[in-house]
Amino acid sequence: MTIVRIIAVATAALIAAQAHAADITGTPKILDGDTVQFGSQRVRLGAMASPETDQQCLNEKGEPWACGIAAREALKAFAGDKPWTCRPVGATQHGSVLGRCTAGGEDVEKWMVRNGWGLASAREAKGYGADEAEARANKVGLWAGAFVSPREWRHRNANAMALGAFKVTPTTKPLLLRSAHGANPPSPDCAIKANVNRSGVCIYHQPGGRFYAKIKMDNPEKGNRWYCSVSEAKASNCRETRR
Repeated sequence: MTIVRIIAVATAALIAAQAHAADITGTPKILDGDTVQFGSQRVRLGAMASPETDQQCLNEKGEPWACGIAAREALKAFAGDKPWTCRPVGATQHGSVLGRCTAGGEDVEKWMVRNGWGLASAREAKGYGADEAEARANKVGLWAGAFVSPREWRHRNANAMALGAFKVTPTTKPLLLRSAHGANPPSPDCAIKANVNRSGVCIYHQPGGRFYAKIKMDNPEKGNRWYCSVSEAKASNCRETRR
């Protein structure tokens, strides 16, 4: 059996196991707009995608806006200290649980999508497509300005479609691919560097690594971004450098 086949089988087994796992309950730490953590267990909201923490968008005036942080803070404000219940429905390749969650009995993903802080997953569009359409029509949250999908932002796809009510120009569209944190880390504890290689793969470099000093963080269009931990990098589909 090839390594690829082994990984595929193991991942399928993990997903099956997670799908039948017991509900996860408690009051989690909110990491970003679609990821929370209960103790050592990380849960990804499986039916929507919210901007990455350091993703940059444009507001309704066309000004650079740290929309990933705004989405995270919106989720924090909504959740407050409400008790959560997350039903596991699968797992990511990095070991996070994919869950469908409620906070105080209210569907978390539905609230985020309806208020414009996330996009309905293509696989789950039947569930939240109407909520996304409502947010877009009402120009709330991300839809008031301009943004690209989190997936396109991670890959820094220059051909990504700009979403939202603000009409971008050839001059303003590149701003949507930048990191809101820029060349400096958001805090001294967030010193892991990452960049996207020619194959579109996110690679992270830890301090002291062979190529760490060579990664220049003042070129955000190439996918350069900061991470605060290895687990955070892996959760964003980033892998460690192999060279």
